[in-house]
Amino acid sequence: MTSLPRPATDLSADEARRVVLRAQGFLGAPDRRSGVRGVLRHLGAVQLDTISVLARSHELVPYARLGAVGRRTVDEAYWTPGAGGAPHAFEYWSHAACILPIEEWPHFAFRRRAYRARPHWNHALPDGTYDQVIKQLRTEGPLTATDLGGAKKTSEWWDWSGTKVAVERALMYGEVVCTERRGWKRVYDLAERAVPATLLHDELDDAECLRRLVRLAGQSLGVGTRADIADYHRLRGEQVDAVIADSGLVPVAVEGWGKPAWADPAALETAPRGRHRTTLLSPFDSLVWERARTERIFGFTHRLEAYTPKAKRIHGYFAMPVLAGGRLVGRVDPAREGNTLVAKQVTLDGAKAVPAVAQALVEAASWVDCTSVRVERVDAPELRDPLTRELAHALG
Repeated sequence: MTSLPRPATDLSADEARRVVLRAQGFLGAPDRRSGVRGVLRHLGAVQLDTISVLARSHELVPYARLGAVGRRTVDEAYWTPGAGGAPHAFEYWSHAACILPIEEWPHFAFRRRAYRARPHWNHALPDGTYDQVIKQLRTEGPLTATDLGGAKKTSEWWDWSGTKVAVERALMYGEVVCTERRGWKRVYDLAERAVPATLLHDELDDAECLRRLVRLAGQSLGVGTRADIADYHRLRGEQVDAVIADSGLVPVAVEGWGKPAWADPAALETAPRGRHRTTLLSPFDSLVWERARTERIFGFTHRLEAYTPKAKRIHGYFAMPVLAGGRLVGRVDPAREGNTLVAKQVTLDGAKAVPAVAQALVEAASWVDCTSVRVERVDAPELRDPLTRELAHALG
């Protein structure tokens, strides 16, 4: 960037952290009336991932903010159509594969156009396959890839059939939409049938789409650097630069960040106050999904180790950060054995973190219908017994 506006205000590191926590739904009373759909609209994007330990990540995100909302309630909130059969959400490429509020369909027109203009897969499609998939969906839909004729050519996960390539390409182009997940399989339908007519258009130019997504990212983050804002919906830095002056976000300076930042002006109007949530976080939660930002705000280094060879893991396969008192105070690598939640590995930020980690474990156990919690390993062995005692007390 060649020139930067003067900051409208200065924030201490602590003020910025609290602005972030409130923007992400972890500070103050949870909005239970709006529920899961309110969380989705508030965050703007909920990341999907195949890993399921306690639950899948898109279930963990509303749980972390609302508490023990039923898992079926979560799925129904995302996928059950509203009045007139219109969906509340759709899946698309944002930060990664994400569930997005259906109202944002028009604002991803810039990405659909980019995909149509630059076919990026090397998969060769047999002649007529794409048209055949569209025809079948029009006649028989909604359908899974299996219903369409098979998702894979072989047992290898990456070896997609021509049908699967075609329907995923149609999804990226915006001709097809995922209307629900059925046993983790995408259910596809024609966008013209699934998306409300008032939203089903690509009329917004790229600049208008980008302005909206930059503004949304700023609102969801509370305050962020250029890189933070770009990362939220995986925009390029120059795309952010082109629209941020007109996005409605205001420039701020944050103590210790070392880089210019922008904030949602509404987030600066009142000081963030209220009760802090104590909870386990999915590694794919938008509060922590960007490693550099998490380190900058919380002084907490976190890395998903699911794809790291077991011998090289430090904190475990699906180590979940523990949020308490507005801080990240430890992490737990969980598993389930029958009705027992197993804390395979626990990392604690000193003895003061023991009660909060115990509370987070007990609530998570109740949510997934476990009646007991077993701790296997604690990084500081002298804290294992205090944690076990705290758990026993909390479980009654």
